[in-house]
Amino acid sequence: MGCSSEGLATALRAAAEVIAEHRDELVDLDRAIGDADHGENLNRGFTAIVAALETQLPPTPGAVAKLAATTLISKVGGAAGPLYGTAFLRASAKLGEAAEVDSALLVDALRAALEGVQARGKAVGGDATMVDALIPAVSAAETAAGGSVAEVLTAAADAADRGAESTVDLIPRKGRASYLGERAVGHLDPGARSTALLLRAFAEAAR
Repeated sequence: MGCSSEGLATALRAAAEVIAEHRDELVDLDRAIGDADHGENLNRGFTAIVAALETQLPPTPGAVAKLAATTLISKVGGAAGPLYGTAFLRASAKLGEAAEVDSALLVDALRAALEGVQARGKAVGGDATMVDALIPAVSAAETAAGGSVAEVLTAAADAADRGAESTVDLIPRKGRASYLGERAVGHLDPGARSTALLLRAFAEAAR
């Protein structure tokens, strides 16, 4: 069973609810090592995605992902808008005109999203960024590629949770947190946390 444009729209609405629920947590995580805007910015962006989906449901999952991308890029400040926007944009290009997303195409889209984030943010594993959640998530998705869309997303979300937790012990090398150096050790990266939250929301929606 693949994921249709309506299925992806439903997943994005679920993601918006999760981001709204965790907005204050993300603000607090970002206040410790950044400029305290990550939760507010993401909440604004996903609220705008839901509003855009109310006025139109694009015909394919790729078009839905592109709508999400353009909304995030235009509505969200800080690093989150360009990075998440690029992730959705690269994923939408990989999804192309397909009417449904199966697990193999989903894995390709997740890989493209990771590559987009790395190209945009110049981050690698161990830099204490959202990439530390995305790299293991994509690897786990590839391992689970023979299963259903829900199984692939669940594997990705589980790995993203572990990856996000790993940022607590890392010295940030990108973004505002990098200015703190070793003083940032002991803090969970807010971008890695939001990545894990989004993947978990998508996995729950797919189930």
